[in-house]
Amino acid sequence: MRYPEKLKQGGTVGIICPSSPITKEREAECIKVLEDMGYRVKVADNLTTNHGGFMAGDGKARGEWINRMFADPEVDAIFCIRGGDGGTRAYQYIDLDVVRANPKIFVGYSDVTTMHLLFNQQADLVTFHGPMVSSNMVSGFDEETKKAFFDAINAEGTYEFKNPAGIPLQVMKEGKATGPVVGGNLSLLSASIGTPYEMDTKGKIIFLEEVEEPITKIEKWAYHLKNAGKFDECKGILLGQFTGITNKNMPSYTEIECLSEILEDVNVPVMYHLESGHGEKIITLPFGASCTMDTETKTIVFDVNR
Repeated sequence: MRYPEKLKQGGTVGIICPSSPITKEREAECIKVLEDMGYRVKVADNLTTNHGGFMAGDGKARGEWINRMFADPEVDAIFCIRGGDGGTRAYQYIDLDVVRANPKIFVGYSDVTTMHLLFNQQADLVTFHGPMVSSNMVSGFDEETKKAFFDAINAEGTYEFKNPAGIPLQVMKEGKATGPVVGGNLSLLSASIGTPYEMDTKGKIIFLEEVEEPITKIEKWAYHLKNAGKFDECKGILLGQFTGITNKNMPSYTEIECLSEILEDVNVPVMYHLESGHGEKIITLPFGASCTMDTETKTIVFDVNR
């Protein structure tokens, strides 16, 4: 798995919208925040297109912009503007030969999960589950989120995932494991089963996160993964932010209790409360990179091989 080259100061960032659109005003703010960081910016022309009320253009337009940004020799890194919905419509239009020939930093989360699976599993490219331009960088780009992001994309040798100060990692099942990290948004991972980008978990460490769903859906999607055999041959499991999960009938029964029951007979190490997902602070994870998780030391360390 190839870790992409660093993003140097003054480099060019291509911003894309593979899922839902933003406004013209927000587009200007996104360009400015990156320019203020010292980067040149290239912008896909579909960021403000509204297709169907929730997509930034049809699937072909969004997929082709991903191809163009990877193919453009001036673009050093590709940042997704936001998540949302509809990204799965775009995957069939992505030219994986172009991605393989032009490995670059690719950043996003949430609905971008589909792209992570594609690029990790079919293009041999490490991608970054990290902050997006509109969702995180324009406002609320706190120092811990920012530091982790640049540490991850510009790492040398190793990169250690560290929660923000005062938020310790928690252990559900003890042990130590090494393997590439794969995963993302739980609903998208469940929906991937039976598709060409279905999550491959054999010998890998699975990362899961979700936002603003009832606990019944957490149970349904997690059991879908379990019943599909996705926990059978994995090396370990990392649970990220489960933000705004509700249980109106029994609030005391949380997603952690639910997942603990589902994973009770899964004999791999499990760590939880990773601050990565849809929270206020988002610590970057290099998907596809080899990682060693150790519950005794409560460490998560990635190898960086460029």
